[in-house]
Amino acid sequence: MNIGETIRNYRMQKGMSQGDIEKRTGLLRCYLSRVENGHTIPSLDTLAKIAQAMELPLGQFFAENHTNGSNPKNLPALTEEEVRFLSQIRRYSSNLNESDRKLVLAMVKKMAATAK
Repeated sequence: MNIGETIRNYRMQKGMSQGDIEKRTGLLRCYLSRVENGHTIPSLDTLAKIAQAMELPLGQFFAENHTNGSNPKNLPALTEEEVRFLSQIRRYSSNLNESDRKLVLAMVKKMAATAK
């Protein structure tokens, strides 16, 4: 997934310029350009500002159906809360080795199974 490309696609679908996003968010146009061209990866808070400026739910940036209008895996779009949770998991899991990642995944599966 290229988040910058996703942002650009949504921005263009909405008929907005980078200047429009700049006015609504306070983020500099040159920064937005760097994000869209893949030179900079925005923080989750910055993504939330961009999503709000485009009147989109934050989770829409992570939905799998953003380019072709269909969702091949039939997965529901993520909520903002789910995106924040997964972002935290991603941040902390980068410090884990493969064995620990498997252990965490097994624990999550077990917890999800008992929650039903």
